[in-house]
Amino acid sequence: MNQTKYADLHVHTFYSDSTFSPEEVVSCAKEKGLAAIAICDHDTVDGIDPCMAIGREKGVEIIPGIEMSVEKIDAEIHILGYFIDWKQDWLRKKLKDIQDSRVERLFVIIEKLKAAGVKIEAEEVFRIAVNKFSVGRLHVAKAMLYSGAIKNLREAFEKYIGFAKPCYVPYTKLSPEDTIGLILKAGGVPVIAHPALIGNDKYISEFMDHGLRGLEVYHTDHKPHISKRYEAMAKELGLTMTGGSDCHGMGKGRILMGTVRVPYELVEKLKEEAKKIKRGECYPPDLL
Repeated sequence: MNQTKYADLHVHTFYSDSTFSPEEVVSCAKEKGLAAIAICDHDTVDGIDPCMAIGREKGVEIIPGIEMSVEKIDAEIHILGYFIDWKQDWLRKKLKDIQDSRVERLFVIIEKLKAAGVKIEAEEVFRIAVNKFSVGRLHVAKAMLYSGAIKNLREAFEKYIGFAKPCYVPYTKLSPEDTIGLILKAGGVPVIAHPALIGNDKYISEFMDHGLRGLEVYHTDHKPHISKRYEAMAKELGLTMTGGSDCHGMGKGRILMGTVRVPYELVEKLKEEAKKIKRGECYPPDLL
């Protein structure tokens, strides 16, 4: 009998841009036979405690995480942070500042969309977002879809609100080194998410100079040969490997949880990396 345990290390709740509540997230993980999931909401840690409480009831380990965005001149890059100390006041204050920037960005996006002939209102987007302070582009895309302005969510990003598209608006004021430093200061393991979607692998080694410790090798948008390439890269660079489905409930049209699952031994390696960081074996810059 195969006793191997598996984990999905990239899952969202409705505290950011998923359609799933914590109860639905954990129940889905249990149904999929997952031993552990990482809650990696965008710029918020509000979903971690509810998921942990339900996880204890259902026997699913919850890994505290976060997903944050940074920009380079030619790319938007997402950084995951695993095993962060999510209850620290300074971290929550910094995240509140970032969430405020998200709300400000929404109004600018809507004005740009109107100028492009797409008329939606902020109230429509806020009705879709459970946590209005973590409102994001997926919520905007859904409002566009419901209004009939687009045929599918992909069109919203490819034509209007994707990186460098006409209605794209950045919101984060943190540099890559600031963001990685924030995760390290919170005792977390900073990992580049879905690197194939960045389009430029040079940022992996560049971010290592700022303290990057891992690479999301396995992802829904990584074909097997792409994952193999990033496996080799992670081994060569000495980076911890992770993998996850990037499940947003039904936010991407179907339930992705469990479509990417990694052996639990990768969780154990992440835990060891987090212990090193918490012991001070790497020294985050005093940026905050």
